[in-house]
Amino acid sequence: MLNMFSSPAAFFPVFLEFVFVLIGLQFFYTAFKSLKASDGEKKIPTFIFWIVLGLLFALGKVIPPIVSGLLVVVIAIISLFNGIKIRGSKEVSEKVQVRSAKRLGFKVFIPVLIMALLAIILAKLIPESSSSILGLTALIAIVLAMVLTKSSFKDMLDSSDRMVQQVGAMAILPQLLAALGAIFAAAGVGDVIADIIGGIIPAVNPWTGSIAYVLGMVLFTMIMGNAFAAFTVITAGIGLPFVIAQGANPAIAAALAMTAGYCGTLLTPMAGNFNLLPVALLEMKDKNAVIKEQALFSILLIIVHILLMRFWAF
Repeated sequence: MLNMFSSPAAFFPVFLEFVFVLIGLQFFYTAFKSLKASDGEKKIPTFIFWIVLGLLFALGKVIPPIVSGLLVVVIAIISLFNGIKIRGSKEVSEKVQVRSAKRLGFKVFIPVLIMALLAIILAKLIPESSSSILGLTALIAIVLAMVLTKSSFKDMLDSSDRMVQQVGAMAILPQLLAALGAIFAAAGVGDVIADIIGGIIPAVNPWTGSIAYVLGMVLFTMIMGNAFAAFTVITAGIGLPFVIAQGANPAIAAALAMTAGYCGTLLTPMAGNFNLLPVALLEMKDKNAVIKEQALFSILLIIVHILLMRFWAF
């Protein structure tokens, strides 16, 4: 136990598991709230979804991989058949929200700003904390928010439960997409893409390479919903043979490829955190409203990226 505190390299991996356990406990609480709901519609599948997700987070390190895979299939099937219902959270009245907003004013942003500032400072001072840093700063921000709002622990749990339920099945989308990117890379999808692009592009030059690399990142990010997952595959399949091999600066080309992928993020419902989560939290009627607002800016940025790739990277 004492060895855990002897160095950041020993402490932060253990702390990261502690954060995962806390997330799992929050999912267990959501499962409990959904089971307590008087309405019987979709009660059991909703309960199973949150319990299984809680197990994957809280006990993921000790559960055998095959069992984890089967549990992921279970929650995926529940999501596929729309088996999750938002329930069990007590909504804060509009009157209370307005009164709290007037009392707090801009102080409501203090916890999130401190969270961001601490994350930057810790990442610089303790590089070993990078994988655990958001969990640590999030816990600090939660405590500050409870102090500022004079909320109880129960209030915090209920607010977290309400947000978790509004997110719903999208809570598992980032993890699944990241895993899919690793599978694609291991399966050699990049080589397949390189062969396809090589057959489409008649003559490789800086212009065609730049267009292929940028559009490849945009399109594959739209499919994957995650630019990080797309980057390995597209860089191996297009970036290396068609851009860097033509003399482009690797650092500039790779940086532009990543931000080009973010342009694809603006255009796809697969990017649940960015495009579907706001719709759920704000209870918007049009599920594609966020994407529609971003589409024009994304297209303009794609064109800018092609030009930057061509004239800056080369």
